[in-house]
Amino acid sequence: MTEPSQSIKGGASAPPFLFVRPANTYYNTCMRKLTITVSDEVYEGLHRRIGARRISSFLDRLARPYLDDEAAEALYRAAQDDQDRIETLADWDDLPAEEALEEPS
Repeated sequence: MTEPSQSIKGGASAPPFLFVRPANTYYNTCMRKLTITVSDEVYEGLHRRIGARRISSFLDRLARPYLDDEAAEALYRAAQDDQDRIETLADWDDLPAEEALEEPS
């Protein structure tokens, strides 16, 4: 890549509009395209609250803590100590299979 102050072929200076920065300077890594399926409600909410061009970086930041082993361990420990969650899971364990599989109305 040519910096604006560097010369290009023939000794001419590169105009500033030819200087292009990498698209992902925040993490300085390559990005991969991923197709996911979400409900219409989630899709519209992401567009409304995050913005169409910022959804990918939002989801990347959202998922990143789950990929770090230490952060994931902390999340799991916090879930183990969450009494409301434990009680909800216990309630689900007590349901008969037919009732647990029913669709909510």
